[in-house]
Amino acid sequence: MRAVVITSPGGPEVLNLEEVPDPVPGEGEVVVEVVAAGVNPADLLQRQGFYPPPPGAPAYPGLECSGRIARVGPGVSGWHDGDSVCALLAGGGYAELVAVPAGQLLPIPGGVSLADAAALPEVACTVNASVFGQARLASGEVLLVHGGSGGIGSMAIQLGKARGAAVACTAGTPAHLERCLELGADLAISYRDDDFVAAVGEFTGGRGADVVLDIIGAPYLARNIETLATSGRLLQIATRGGVHADIDLGTLMRKRISIFASTLRARPVAEKAVIVAEVGEQVWPLVTAGQVMPVIDRTLPMAEVAEAHRLMEGGAHVGKILLVN
Repeated sequence: MRAVVITSPGGPEVLNLEEVPDPVPGEGEVVVEVVAAGVNPADLLQRQGFYPPPPGAPAYPGLECSGRIARVGPGVSGWHDGDSVCALLAGGGYAELVAVPAGQLLPIPGGVSLADAAALPEVACTVNASVFGQARLASGEVLLVHGGSGGIGSMAIQLGKARGAAVACTAGTPAHLERCLELGADLAISYRDDDFVAAVGEFTGGRGADVVLDIIGAPYLARNIETLATSGRLLQIATRGGVHADIDLGTLMRKRISIFASTLRARPVAEKAVIVAEVGEQVWPLVTAGQVMPVIDRTLPMAEVAEAHRLMEGGAHVGKILLVN
C-alpha cells in the first residue's frame, strides 16, 4: 500500500507518499480501505517530532478516517468485509489501508457521505468525552469555546447548541466569526480585537461561563478562571500557547472552580471503545437529524498532504481539511 511517511522531523516538505507493507489485522482488529482521512493539529506536531504515536500504533500520521472494511481479523463480530465505516485511530490514517480495533469503528451516520464522515470521529469523540463527560455541560448552561472556527470548535458549538446550552466562542477574523454564528454560536468574540472576559460577562449579566473549552493553555489560564462562573469548569484539551502559568488558588477556591484536562490518542483501547460507543449513542442521532454536521473546509488528494499541512498551519480554514485516496 501507499502511506504518508515522515522522513525526518520538520516542515511539510518532509511528508512523502511511499510504498510500505500492508497492515495485518490483529486480534479484535479490522483493516479499513481508507477513502478519506482528517487532518488534525496533532498530525502537525507529530510531523515536527513533538507527538510520537503511542506504542503499537502505526508510524504514519492520521487520527481518523472513513472507508470500507477490507479484512476482518480474528475475534471480531458485528462487522463484515465491505461495511462502510469511519474510525478513531491512534495513527495511520494517511494511508490506503489501516488496521483499527473494532471498538473504534462507527457506522456512517445518515445524511453524511462516506468521504465527509472522515471529518467526524476525532472531534466528536473529543468534544463528547470532554465537554459532556468530564465537564458535564448541561442544558441551560453557558459554554465558551476558544477557537470556534477550528475542527474541535465547530463541533463544540454545534453539540452545545443541540443539547440546549448557550454558546459563546472566540475566533480571529470577521469571516470566522460569521461562520461560528452560522453554526449556532450565540456570541462570537474576536480574540484579536475584544476582551473575551468582558464580552462573556456582559453576555451572561455578570455571571460568567459554566464551562470553558480551551486549546491555548498558559496565556489564557488566568482569564479563563476570571471568565468562569461560580462552580464553573475549565476544560484544557490543548496548550498551543504554552504549558506553564501561575494560578491564583484563592480565586479557584472562592469560585469553587474545577479544572479538567484531557487527551485522547494515548488512552487504552478499552477506554476508546467506550468513548466511541457513547458517540454512536449520543452524537450520531443528532448528525442523522441534521442538528450536527461535519464542517469541511476542503478536500485534497493524499499526494498533496504537504499542502494540507501548510493550509492548516496558515489558520485560514474553517472546520476540517480532508485527504482523499
